This record gives sequence, C-alpha cells and structure tokens, in this order.
Amino acid sequence: MIQSINELQDNIIEEFNVFDDWMDKYSLLIDKGNTLPPLDEKYKTESNLIEGCQSRVWLHAEYKEGRIFFEGESDAVIVKGIVALLTNVLSGHTPQEILDAELYFIDKTGLKQHITPTRSNGLTSMIKQMRMYALAYKASGK
Repeated sequence: MIQSINELQDNIIEEFNVFDDWMDKYSLLIDKGNTLPPLDEKYKTESNLIEGCQSRVWLHAEYKEGRIFFEGESDAVIVKGIVALLTNVLSGHTPQEILDAELYFIDKTGLKQHITPTRSNGLTSMIKQMRMYALAYKASGK
C-alpha cells in the first residue's frame, strides 16, 4: 500500500520533532541525504539542473503506470537531505496528487526557518520543478 503524501509528510514531521536541537535535526537531514541513491551520470545534465540553487541540484523524473518517480542529487550535504525528503514525499504519486499536495512538512519541521535564504530559494525551485513535471505528465495524458 502506497502511503499518501500527507502520511509521508507526517512521518517526516514526527522524525524531526524527536529532536529539540537544530544540530541534531541537521544531522538527521544529512543522514537522509546519505540514503539517497546516487543519480546516474546520464541524468546529471544541464536540463536536469535546478535553477536558483546555490549548490548544484539535479532532478530527474520518470513516468510509469500513471505515477511519477523522482530521483535527485546535490553536491551539498544539507541540500541533498532536502532532495531526499522531497523525492520521498512526492515519488510514486500521480501528477494530480503532486499538483494538489500542500507541502506543509517544510514549515512544521522548522526547516524553512532554519535554512539560509539561498537554500530556501533552491527549495522553492525544486518544488516548482517537481510540479512542472507533474503538470507536463498530466497534460500529456499518458
């Protein structure tokens, strides 16, 4: 059974709320990034590079059986953790579910307040790109 986007977000919020100290939360974020499988070199292209990120972030999407599966990678450890969270929450869902999702875990974990403005811009760009993929796949009607 595939968990809903909100169930996945609630799991992340629970994981982060175990810690009071932001150094521990950063460690958790880095651990999440370390669980991310390396992105195949063939996807590390200019077209998969996210604009607006201070560090380099690649995002690749595949559409299979009505669902979108995301893969990503970054050359910065904190950002890689953010990529891991986003791909875990949105991968395996339909384009409509992704378009309808309110990504509240970013605020409820305190992540938004504890990342630098440039990382915050990058986060916004990643979400925007994931929604663009969802929009494109929905429009293609596959």
